[in-house]
Amino acid sequence: MVQEICAGRAAQRRSLLAPVDWTAERLYAPAFAAFAVAWLILCSPWLGGELTIPYDAKAHFQAQLQFLANALHSGQSPFWAPNVFEGSPQVADPQSLIFSPAFLIAYFNAAPSFAVVDLYVLAMLGCAGVAVIAFFYDRGWHPTGAVVAALAFAFGASAAWRIQHIGQIQSYALFPVALWLLDRAMTRTSVVWGTAAGLSIGLMIVEPNQVALLAAYVLAGFVAARMLERGTPRPALRRLAAPVGAAAAVAVLLASVPILLTYLFVEDSVRPVIPFAQAARGSLHPASLLTAVVGDLYGALDPKVEYWGPYSVAWDPSNSTLTQNMGQLYVGILPVMLLLTVGLIRGVALAREIRFFTCALLTMVIYGLGIFTPAFSAIYAYVPGVDLFRRPADATFLIGGLMAFLGGYLVHRVVEGTAPPASPARCIAEGVALAVPFAAGVAVALRLGHVTDAVKPVVVAAACLLAAGAALYAIDKAGPRHGLGCLMGIAALTTLDLRVNNGPNESTALPVAGFEFLKPNCTNETISFLKARLKQPLPSSRRDRVELVGLGFSWPNAGLVHGFDHDLGYNPLRLGPIAEATGAGETIAGWDQRRFTPLFPSYRSLLADLLGLRYIATPIPVERIDKRLRPGDLVQIARTKEAYIYENPRAFPRVMLVRHWMRADFNELMATGAWPKFDPARTLLLEQAPPSSADAPDTPGEAPGVATIVHFENTIVEVEATAPAGGFVLVNSAWHPWWRASVDGKPASVLKANVLFRAVQVPAGRHRVRFEFEPIAGAMAEIARSVRKPDLIGRKAQSRRERPPARVPIL
Repeated sequence: MVQEICAGRAAQRRSLLAPVDWTAERLYAPAFAAFAVAWLILCSPWLGGELTIPYDAKAHFQAQLQFLANALHSGQSPFWAPNVFEGSPQVADPQSLIFSPAFLIAYFNAAPSFAVVDLYVLAMLGCAGVAVIAFFYDRGWHPTGAVVAALAFAFGASAAWRIQHIGQIQSYALFPVALWLLDRAMTRTSVVWGTAAGLSIGLMIVEPNQVALLAAYVLAGFVAARMLERGTPRPALRRLAAPVGAAAAVAVLLASVPILLTYLFVEDSVRPVIPFAQAARGSLHPASLLTAVVGDLYGALDPKVEYWGPYSVAWDPSNSTLTQNMGQLYVGILPVMLLLTVGLIRGVALAREIRFFTCALLTMVIYGLGIFTPAFSAIYAYVPGVDLFRRPADATFLIGGLMAFLGGYLVHRVVEGTAPPASPARCIAEGVALAVPFAAGVAVALRLGHVTDAVKPVVVAAACLLAAGAALYAIDKAGPRHGLGCLMGIAALTTLDLRVNNGPNESTALPVAGFEFLKPNCTNETISFLKARLKQPLPSSRRDRVELVGLGFSWPNAGLVHGFDHDLGYNPLRLGPIAEATGAGETIAGWDQRRFTPLFPSYRSLLADLLGLRYIATPIPVERIDKRLRPGDLVQIARTKEAYIYENPRAFPRVMLVRHWMRADFNELMATGAWPKFDPARTLLLEQAPPSSADAPDTPGEAPGVATIVHFENTIVEVEATAPAGGFVLVNSAWHPWWRASVDGKPASVLKANVLFRAVQVPAGRHRVRFEFEPIAGAMAEIARSVRKPDLIGRKAQSRRERPPARVPIL
């Protein structure tokens, strides 16, 4: 007995001294830890507080989030934004962040800082990486491959280079979460997991963008592939009906109303569809594929090199459709090296368990190349949703993400030792496959005269390739005995690789100091001056507008942050009539982007006055922008560091009591700019007769009517009106079919007046008129009208659709 006890204790001591058996399953805890450490390292430039994500992240999404926070913390609805484009249906804007997880930031924080928003974006990518690792865990794939896939997904290709596009990043980050939950739901035949998958899918598509659309198609293909994988779809359909049905039901329940509102907004916007020619111009150039191997081939990362890749002046000075960060496909050298060798030459990419990802990747590459393949004409014409988006190159998000999954799987096969060995012939083929991108990159550089600029990135890529090859050789020699060391070594190599080749650059990280004017309580001289001038205590008839023209890319949406009304703004979606009448483009970052129209031919015009455009801020003398101005038309009242500030003394008040009406053709007015002879202070223009069409002549000695704003919110405007002989309460803000009105508590029709604005007819006497934006009721009424007249919905899309050309032009 004593001997047995001693022998047991000796065995126990030997087990304590023995190395840990690092099986693949046990390595998953270190894998999560390794990803967390790598996330901290790769995110540290932004977490330090000196750099911030620039461009759209500040110019658009920071402003959208601050508007949302302003609304929530002041007890207002965020569904209508009066601060840009004469008013915009924020609830239907797919980039408003109202229905995204970012809503929680605005709910709990009245003034979300740049650092908080940056952290949100980076945290979303971190969650995506965790979901990728969880997916690999459920599949039983090696954790080393899981870490490589997670890092490549979260910090590769557009996930690294286009983090400014927060809406697309949200959808991209939720894609692997949805994929993992959907896979788990189907594997376990679980309605609970299906419900969770539906929640993530709903959040992915609730604020629709092209990444969400493409990701939804990939998820649909994934479900179809699972049903067909054993060649017996009927039993699979019966088995998977409950979990997949639960996912679909939850996704539809969560996203249907916001998507419907967005659809109706798009129908009445500047882009109900994207013309084929415009979409074609947003195609990914085939030469951009070389950046998957030579990351910074074209100098997008190096500030000392002027970018010379596709869509730059080096290729075609007249074609700058895509910016330098939109064609970057680098996800790390290790995944791409294995894809070209083990995956392509040895055929592992067609293994049953990864075949779907290979097919999906090929599909996304074909779609992303757009006009450079003959398939795009058919895709544009027949695939639902494609004609709503202007850049097939947005597929770079999914291209990078799918390369990450595929590369991680190939790492798994190599580490597990299940990759087929390479014969001498295959070794030669693999060497050629790796050499071709380098040779092609050098050839492009020679052709365009940028050999000097290409030397450094080619050398760096070659060094990374050699390091990856050495790492794989070490793994092959070490075997499973050193699983933890292999995991940490590969994680460190991938992190260093992505830090060097996809690190912060002028597209993704700029000093915080350059965006101080977007802070709610900033001390910027221009913002402070304008806010002081625009402040108007109620009751008042005035709520003046300003135009910020040419102050820089991040300025147009400053009104959303500071609560003043800008007649223009920055948004790819704008109400069509507003844009057509005022010349409002996507942005007004440069003074040369100010486009005048027949109805708005100058700052000295009736429409400018009706808009209540009181102040114009521009970095150059305004006469250089508007050559029709004469001395005295505008008065310079200030000169700040950023701007000359002018005043338009003729600007009308926001609300007016107008006595008479007359009929006018608004389409003809916008086309010609030929206003009829009328006094806008006494008469308004209508396309149709008002409910009470009688228009009595003025009575001698008749007192003029008065209208004042007594309450103003984003979605509610209350006006006290005194109309001795009746008339119309005119609000010089954008008309939209979802606005409702009441006079003394009784419903009243909202009339479209003076081409763009909203008005309500009132009888003689003193009245309280309430305008309220009601998107749900308005949308339901719009749908009801479309049921009665089916041609209403889709009429704009049909009129603007172009027929794809029979022959594909080469850009």
